[in-house]
Amino acid sequence: VQLQACGGGLVQAGGSLRLSCAASGRTFSSYPMAWFRSAPGKEREFVAAISWRGGSTHYADSVKGRFTISRDNARNTVYLQMNSLKPEDTAVYYCAARQGSYYYTQGAEYDYWGQGTQVTVSS
Repeated sequence: VQLQACGGGLVQAGGSLRLSCAASGRTFSSYPMAWFRSAPGKEREFVAAISWRGGSTHYADSVKGRFTISRDNARNTVYLQMNSLKPEDTAVYYCAARQGSYYYTQGAEYDYWGQGTQVTVSS
């Protein structure tokens, strides 16, 4: 599975962005997916995860109520809608896929990673 993330950019605080992660491979629809982010000087951080059918989601407390993860298995794509962005959301965002039945919040549990897309939120 190859993952290609896009949709990042520069936005003012309070604004919105939608990230997309397109996957190759016929087995995408069977993989739980997640978004992580990495900011300078900080450890990689879990952001959101979604089950392989899309019926179950989980969010980090820092983004709950502002971000929404979704997926379209027909298009082999997972999305991260980010609203009410804050300067502390500035980071490189990565999508990840996991071979298995369940999603996890630990990055080490994921098998495939996209290349990352930069999100910068100005104050």
